[in-house]
Amino acid sequence: MDGVRINTAYGNLAQYQSTIETVRQVAEIPIIVDLKGPEIRIRASQRKVLKKGDLFEVGFNGEDICFNHDFYEKIQVNDTILIDNGKIRTRVIEKENRNLQLLAEDAGTIEDGKGVNIPNKLLSVPTLSQKDLEIVKFAKKHDVEYIALSFTRDAKDVNTISQTQKFEGGIIAKIENSQGVQNVEEILGAANGIMVARGDLGVEIEPEKVPLVQKSLIKLCNQKGKLVVTATEMLESMLHQPNPTRAEVSDVANAILDGSDAVMLSGETAIGEYPVDSVKMMARIANESETAVKSKVEDTNFINISDTISRAIQRISQSMPIDKVITLTRSGYTARMIARFKITQPIIAVTPNIKVKKQLELTFGVQPVFINYIGEKDLISTVANQLCAMHLLSDEETVLFTAGVRTTMKHASNSIEIHKIEELRKFSSA
Repeated sequence: MDGVRINTAYGNLAQYQSTIETVRQVAEIPIIVDLKGPEIRIRASQRKVLKKGDLFEVGFNGEDICFNHDFYEKIQVNDTILIDNGKIRTRVIEKENRNLQLLAEDAGTIEDGKGVNIPNKLLSVPTLSQKDLEIVKFAKKHDVEYIALSFTRDAKDVNTISQTQKFEGGIIAKIENSQGVQNVEEILGAANGIMVARGDLGVEIEPEKVPLVQKSLIKLCNQKGKLVVTATEMLESMLHQPNPTRAEVSDVANAILDGSDAVMLSGETAIGEYPVDSVKMMARIANESETAVKSKVEDTNFINISDTISRAIQRISQSMPIDKVITLTRSGYTARMIARFKITQPIIAVTPNIKVKKQLELTFGVQPVFINYIGEKDLISTVANQLCAMHLLSDEETVLFTAGVRTTMKHASNSIEIHKIEELRKFSSA
């Protein structure tokens, strides 16, 4: 695993804390706290089995079955309400006394916490519920690396977390509805990356449109050097069987070939019968597919110095025998800008910030390393010697180094040095 997502639609703070503590005992990988955000879910005191044609009542104020947000005024008779990623289609038959009478058009089981979609409706749902606010506070207290926001609609939703709630980690915007797709450019301006959450997305828009939307979202993130995670139903059959279908394997592989930084398991590891096998299978597919990934980043006008340097590094890595690329990065930005080109050489991102080190674990092709080089006069030699001591470099390798030298500007890695490590170490010891 390269990261752990905690879905706060289920569980409680004590369980989340236990998961965080366990992860941090065994690995330096990022923890992603997933907020429900402006997401509608069913609240049910007990499971309810439905047959096709059954009528049942859903309220908004703590009844046996109710919705977690109040959209009573926005809903009309004959509107469609979809439950559990669209598995249960219902239609509003009657609307009275702040309750909805629904007709089940599919058989299924109503369970607490299942997602609800109301296609083609713009609902005035607040970005963060009271529980979400508590979880943001919890995430800040435990210094988690990322927050993922479900059903992100625009940049304002992202800014609610980063600016209003003062969360200083990374923010991953989950794109799950047509609003999110339409506003993805502005969302990426505010967020650190996106998650292509195909389960709800395939309910909110026509399912046949999801593959092309997925490709366009991944390409946009690659172009901007932003993190992109593809998620939902990737190895769904492994919920109950030890091996995936061939179609699922192809789906995961194609998400990687499209340019995803990470692919995510959901139910397979949360409630599935083969969680470890699912992770191993996902890793096997990734290891095989990554060897064939090609960059789809297009040339653009000048953005900033790091962007220009990253493009130069791509060309150098193609034209001369470079063994590794080392980037010294405080924010992780330059590492991500280099990684988007999917160069064949390993990228080692050296950072003095442990949170940035963990965040970069999700970036394609990057091996992040924590080294506190702040204050060192000869940065390149210091880092090279420490990487050699960690057995990440060897004397016979030719390595490209990039860093921001004599500058405090943001996104300004402004130097490239190429060294045979053996020679570099001789000069540093002289």
